[in-house]
Amino acid sequence: MRQTWRWFGPADVVPLSAVRQAGAQGIVTALHHVPTGQDWTLAEIRKRQDVVRGAGGAPTGLTWDVVESLPVSEDIKRQTGDWRAHVASYKRSMAALAEAGIATICYNFMPVLDWTRTDLRYEVSHGGQAMRFDLVDFAAFDLHVLARPGAAEDYGDAIKAAAAERHAAMSEDDRKRLAANLTAGLPGAAEGWTLDGLREQLALYDAIPTERLRRHLVDFLSEVVPVAETLGLRLCCHPDDPPFPLLGLPRIVSTEADYRLMLDAVDSPANGVTLCSGSLGVRPDNDLPGMAERLGPRIHFVHLRNIRRQAPVDGLRRSFFEDEHLAGETDMVATIAALHAEETRRRAEGRVDWEIPMRPDHGQDILDDIGRGAQPGYPAIGRLKGLAELRGVMTALAHPLHAGRA
Repeated sequence: MRQTWRWFGPADVVPLSAVRQAGAQGIVTALHHVPTGQDWTLAEIRKRQDVVRGAGGAPTGLTWDVVESLPVSEDIKRQTGDWRAHVASYKRSMAALAEAGIATICYNFMPVLDWTRTDLRYEVSHGGQAMRFDLVDFAAFDLHVLARPGAAEDYGDAIKAAAAERHAAMSEDDRKRLAANLTAGLPGAAEGWTLDGLREQLALYDAIPTERLRRHLVDFLSEVVPVAETLGLRLCCHPDDPPFPLLGLPRIVSTEADYRLMLDAVDSPANGVTLCSGSLGVRPDNDLPGMAERLGPRIHFVHLRNIRRQAPVDGLRRSFFEDEHLAGETDMVATIAALHAEETRRRAEGRVDWEIPMRPDHGQDILDDIGRGAQPGYPAIGRLKGLAELRGVMTALAHPLHAGRA
């Protein structure tokens, strides 16, 4: 797999020189400064490419390989307001990316919130810090801070009692910190929500059940996938994070069955998957090595990270934290082996996209990461450690000695 690294642009505290020293080959980034629903122009794309390459200074040896993310607006998800104009803008942005030579576009279809964590600096056993989703904290926010209408119907009695106790024990600063963690927008973006803004957004989804949102995804794909195929682009949908319903919002990309529905509905090689082992791995019923094998021909991008599930559990929902890349509950070696086998199959078929871009997703803050203020989940040293571990697995699986024993 091609080893890439997520970079949040010139404001990122992890410089491109550090990315190169970590051994990454390519960059995953976006035009975070362009508001959702507006065109990505060729000029802005090329300006970012020049920065990534180190034009005008010392060459970095890096290229912009994957877009993450070209955001899908809430209007498109709801099919309200300017959604048709936003789809047209999305197509123009795709054409500009194709002209610039960037072929892989990651996006998600999560309503209102992107990834959701209650704690961005959870201390793990070795003293480092990781992101965590605490179900009781989340319920305390939902029930008592946001005070969402109907929230009490979404939790069992034990969680509601624990949430009430947790909320009562919180200081005002604790409550503000929890709310700030849960109302952030896309990583790297300036957009987020106030509590009132979040309430307003949630209300707009009251009349949109799961199957209607799924139809809206298919409608969106029916518009953009033929354009992507003509342009030689690969679209890849990131799964829900976490992969279960939150705040009364529908979730439609949480399981292998969900992926199969969207892939079959718009059957094109341009309509693909971002296989995120961390997001999907939160659910114990998601078989990551099996998904890598069965969805393999349509996997266009891979996020490799691991999680550790924790109590309490309330239906599909559970607490979890971001574990070390090889230490969590997903069998990372088996998952990488399935992806390696898929690359071998593609190369034998003569596919030009035989090499799948991957990146070490998230990472624990360790050593000098602590206190540096990097984007949560995206420290320098923690991801370098993860990439080194994953590279070791990939190198071993590709070695002739291993191949000869297979």
